[in-house]
Amino acid sequence: MKNFAAPAVLVMASAVLMLPGCEPFPVHLDPLSVNGRDGGGPVPTYAALMRIGAAARAGGDLSSALGVYRRAAELAPSDPAPLVAAGDVLLQMGNVNEAIVNYNLALVLPGQSTAAQVGLAKAYLKSGKPQLALEPLSKALAETPNDPKILLLLGVTNDFSGQHSEAQEIYRQGLSLAPGDPSLTVDLALSLALSGNYSVAIAQLQPLALGPAGAPRERQSLALIYGLTGNTVEAARIGRIDLDEVSVERNLAYYQTLRQLSPEARSQAILSAGG
Repeated sequence: MKNFAAPAVLVMASAVLMLPGCEPFPVHLDPLSVNGRDGGGPVPTYAALMRIGAAARAGGDLSSALGVYRRAAELAPSDPAPLVAAGDVLLQMGNVNEAIVNYNLALVLPGQSTAAQVGLAKAYLKSGKPQLALEPLSKALAETPNDPKILLLLGVTNDFSGQHSEAQEIYRQGLSLAPGDPSLTVDLALSLALSGNYSVAIAQLQPLALGPAGAPRERQSLALIYGLTGNTVEAARIGRIDLDEVSVERNLAYYQTLRQLSPEARSQAILSAGG
């Protein structure tokens, strides 16, 4: 739950080596350059544009990635892939409505629709309409049965809808296909906690969170569950594995606030914080 338990992260900045005696200057490369405009090579192919878009997105240049994917969609108007990719970028940028438009445009094209259905479901979840996400997820699961990632998203959708028992059954189904999967394990434990089954939730998550493969997300989720039970000593002990003392104290205060909420309000607060 990143909004209330953001682990301390060390960021290594890469050094930039500059030639002595040279003044720094910006260099801008236009991936869409064409012959005659700047002396560049041929117009990028569809496949090249999809690679360029993926590289731009991976590098955090979402605006450029979006433009490249839109150009790719013009070159291959019958291929849903660039529309889905553009929808994913728009969703990452927070433009939920535009993302929904792109996913729906992709869905009217021939071919497998799993990626578009999953993207559409994510967009509906971000818009606060989990009930609308159930239909595209059901269609995606029909196309790709027993996909743990789709099951994970379906479980989250049920949790957002307040259907915790159904969500837990789905998470367990996913874990039967992908034993030990961290995301499925965390979300099952949190769903159990939202249902008030704290001891079962702790037993589910603790081996992973405190084991050698445990990561900050798993540990801080476990700290949250201990905090919801009122065991602030254990919550603080686990919290200190990744967080400084100020962050731990802030989290403990947040856990206390959560305990004072109604079950419904507590559930919404935790799910909204987790995104």
